[in-house]
Amino acid sequence: MNDLTGPRERVAAQVRADTERLIALSERLHAHPEIAWQEHRAARWVAEPLADAGFSVTEKYLGLETAFLATYGSGPFRLGLCAEYDALPGLGHACGHNLISAITVGAARALAPVADELGLTIEVYGTPAEEGGGGKIEMLDRGAFAGLDLAMMAHPAPVDVAEARPFAVSHSHVSYRGKSAHAAAYPEQGVNAADAFTVAQVAIGLLRQQLPPSVRVHGVMTNGGEAPNAIPAHTEGRWYVRAESLAELAEVESKVWRCFEAGAIATGAELTIEPESKPYAEFRTDEAALSAYVANARRLGREFVSGAVAARMNRASTDMGNVSQLVPAIHPYVGINSGSASNHQPEFAAHCIGPDAERALFDAATALAWTALDTVSG
Repeated sequence: MNDLTGPRERVAAQVRADTERLIALSERLHAHPEIAWQEHRAARWVAEPLADAGFSVTEKYLGLETAFLATYGSGPFRLGLCAEYDALPGLGHACGHNLISAITVGAARALAPVADELGLTIEVYGTPAEEGGGGKIEMLDRGAFAGLDLAMMAHPAPVDVAEARPFAVSHSHVSYRGKSAHAAAYPEQGVNAADAFTVAQVAIGLLRQQLPPSVRVHGVMTNGGEAPNAIPAHTEGRWYVRAESLAELAEVESKVWRCFEAGAIATGAELTIEPESKPYAEFRTDEAALSAYVANARRLGREFVSGAVAARMNRASTDMGNVSQLVPAIHPYVGINSGSASNHQPEFAAHCIGPDAERALFDAATALAWTALDTVSG
């Protein structure tokens, strides 16, 4: 086995040297959030420090306007590092993607100086639209990630959790078409598309008592009508169904769709259900790489939690799960000490900058880079 003492020290030193630049990148993304498929500035800002470090950058990768691929080295071991940079509508970076990008850039820049001597090819994937758009799935369909020896990223969370077990999830756009009429003078002439949604949501609420504990069904109406004195002729919503696996998801979805069909039958409105992306898969962890990450993070003073806290966090979903079905992958959570504030809350977004976030950035970038050294040498 190679002596990695030298490379480990050099990698950590490079992350330290880049700290101010990485923090500035994180803060810049945080201050200018862009939602799924609209991350034009973010993609450019994340790619810039990689280009400055000698990476070859392909913009608009695979025909996707806000994706990129940055590569360095030519060794036989292909390491993929994923950067996410889309924000949540109305919540900004309440999932910490500003930190994910900075962590990934930090790890990649730290590994570049030792890539050739270790036989490493570094591939940084700028992945748009993780928050419901399935950007990585679209990239997979176009040939990205194929043949990687390991794919990695670290995701901000309230506390450190080693193993990601995100659920499978489907994202659907639901709409009803009815018929408008004056709500007071001629109500019998209308077909109420808002009532259809009400029936569907009541049916889903009743269905929940027959669903397994692993399943979640949730959504919002995005268009509930135009005026209180007009029978709503058109309503729309976005709905998610989560389950422990794609197999369980497929079984449960049909029950949920019947609830929406009930709304159409009861009111006479026309129902349309369209997928917003292909389903996100459950995550498959590479245990050897994860063990290396945990050991490296602990050397930096990180402490991991498990049990109920970890289980609750793992009810989220990510399109990184689809990548993990194709190539070995890890997706550890790095804590930002946000207290009771959790992902997808505005209070969590506030914690994604500041001293605790900066420490998480440094630790995760270093631990990921060290994990790459351990894996390529093993």
